[in-house]
Amino acid sequence: MIEVEHLSKVYGSTPAIEDVTFAVEPGEILGFLGPNGAGKTTTMRILAGYLPASAGTAKVAGFEVHDQSMAVRQHIGYLPETPPLYTDMTVEGFLHFVARIKGVSAGDRPNRVRTAIDRCNLTEKSHTLIRKLSKGYRQRVGIAQAIVHDPPAIILDEPTVGLDPRQIAEVRSLIKSLAGDHTVILSTHILPEVSMTCDRIAIINKGRVVATNTPENLMAQLTGGSGYDLEVEGDAADIQSRLIVFLQGLPNVKLVEKVAADLPERHKLRVVAEPGTALVGRDIAATVVGAGVGLYEMRRSQATLEDVFLELTTEEKPLEAATDADEDEPSAGEAA
Repeated sequence: MIEVEHLSKVYGSTPAIEDVTFAVEPGEILGFLGPNGAGKTTTMRILAGYLPASAGTAKVAGFEVHDQSMAVRQHIGYLPETPPLYTDMTVEGFLHFVARIKGVSAGDRPNRVRTAIDRCNLTEKSHTLIRKLSKGYRQRVGIAQAIVHDPPAIILDEPTVGLDPRQIAEVRSLIKSLAGDHTVILSTHILPEVSMTCDRIAIINKGRVVATNTPENLMAQLTGGSGYDLEVEGDAADIQSRLIVFLQGLPNVKLVEKVAADLPERHKLRVVAEPGTALVGRDIAATVVGAGVGLYEMRRSQATLEDVFLELTTEEKPLEAATDADEDEPSAGEAA
């Protein structure tokens, strides 16, 4: 449905994005995840036809964004970070206006507007002036204008920024309801939104995509799917000088780190596997006992999405086999 190949955008001598490549399948929700300034919004604007690329290609529903931009706009719904709303119009009036400028026929317009209002739970606010709506409801109107012409692809740029937890949950539920009927790209830097909403994620850092996969596969890839959290009791000096050293000597151990404990006499350790390897639990338990330390708890652990994000955006280390089969846009001063 959406294909991006070797996409780049340069301002003067400053690259905003470089060699960005990813694809989104029909009916899929792809989380486009990255820190502020990574290139998310630049990429979304290019896909929506609002910004020309410096190099590379992008296709939406088979239409090339650069050469067939009008056709692309008919097949895509776009919600920028700040929704483009006319606040002196009612919700229903605004959606009729948007449907008309997006080419929805006069005969189809009432049904399309009603469908968008229903899907976005705006029925009770349909005759309310947009300027009187809360931020959460304005965000719903923004999503409604993106889907009113029933596009096969939808791009949502930071749709939950500035919302309270309840509003975030409501928008998240709405986005998930769009999957299947629409292909969705959700651009965000908020990790919980990705893990609770998206089928796959693409992580972008400093203008380059550094990983594309499901959240589960990326988390498993970081630790090889294996790691252990330990809670032990013993002399702090012995744990530091003996136990940690012994654990670090076991096969496939990448690192052993201390974690804050709940009780002063207890110590928590995390044993992390080398990527692509596994740890043997009984060897870890035997090592703890052999060091003369009491073992109170030992459980398997796996990297979190936050671990993956920090690994890829802090150290800039693409995960091996992580890819399956502006905020972002520099200002004039930055680009100079």
